[in-house]
Amino acid sequence: MCLAIPGKILSIKGDTARVEVLGTVKRANMSLMENAKEGQYVLIHAGFAIEFVDTAEAEKTLALIEEL
Repeated sequence: MCLAIPGKILSIKGDTARVEVLGTVKRANMSLMENAKEGQYVLIHAGFAIEFVDTAEAEKTLALIEEL
């Protein structure tokens, strides 16, 4: 099973972003995302940002994951 998890973009440099996921900062490849901006949430899968996520939905999903 594969899992994509929401992360908040902290900074972007070239095709790489620093993304915060549940308190941990990770690097994500942004080459699949156009017009991404700091502060937005994206789904991260296998090190790639694959889709934009609404802030409310991202926070709801992260809260559910933390409950597990």
